[in-house]
Amino acid sequence: MAASDPETAQRQIDEIDALSSIYGDDWCVVDEDERIFCIKIGDCLEQPKWTLCLQVILPSEYPASAPPIYQLNAPWLRGQDYIELTNSLEEIYVKNLGESILYLWVEKIREVLIEKSQSSDAGPSIEKITEEIDEDNEDDYSLEYQPVQEDTIKTLNFVISESQEDEELPPINHGNPISDRRSTFQAHLAPVASPKQVKMVLAKLYENKKIASATHNIYAYRIYCEDKQTYLQDCEDDGETAAGGRLLHLMQILNVRNVLVVVSRWYGGILLGPDRFKHINNCARNILVEYSYTNSAEESSKQLGKNKRVRKDKKRTEH
Repeated sequence: MAASDPETAQRQIDEIDALSSIYGDDWCVVDEDERIFCIKIGDCLEQPKWTLCLQVILPSEYPASAPPIYQLNAPWLRGQDYIELTNSLEEIYVKNLGESILYLWVEKIREVLIEKSQSSDAGPSIEKITEEIDEDNEDDYSLEYQPVQEDTIKTLNFVISESQEDEELPPINHGNPISDRRSTFQAHLAPVASPKQVKMVLAKLYENKKIASATHNIYAYRIYCEDKQTYLQDCEDDGETAAGGRLLHLMQILNVRNVLVVVSRWYGGILLGPDRFKHINNCARNILVEYSYTNSAEESSKQLGKNKRVRKDKKRTEH
């Protein structure tokens, strides 16, 4: 199913890659050609009763001008529960026209599941919950996203002040490498509060001969500007077309702030195809989770509808 234009097609690809990185095995590709996907959603309280499968078909016009076609599957979902949940999903779409909304839908459903499990008198006991922990979900990180509010869009006009001239080099952390067919990927992370610190971290990383010799050093950063209540953000492909944009999209979905992530790739001579983007995003997600730049699912659910939209700054060259 071809998208209506290249930009829309790329936005679909970016969103799918990000969701796959976030939800792991709970995200399932039913039919890639027809753009059919399914995700298993739980209540985060390990209660098997309160789970739901969301199946979506992405039309060629999504997300620009058409909503996903969806189906909700759960034994308990019927009657008024079904009507209320579908109304909530459609309200999210209307409030975020033209934006990628699948993450918002998943977290809204998760919020409903949490409320159901907490209010239900028929839920399983504590002892049963402990015995029925699903090992497949141990790595399920459900993270905060910023819904769109068109009236809060602001154009960023960021200026480096003189007080930033004496900034110190932030600490730099290194993630565990991922290897596949002789290619190796490794993420590096640093807390940053200004573009100057971004440049300082990049310069420091390039002092490492191994990192400097990497085939690609893809990076993205997001800095929250308190006075403007918006984000300064940018990315760099470093020769790996679209990789920087996908990395930034992942960071936007995870709603991380004041952080720079660099993913180094050392090419091993064997083409990996689309798998290389999966490894880049997985490296980035793992290090962001490891250093606590992401929130729990329950915290995420409480934040739905409360955050302001981000806006990408004009392109900056950081080399």
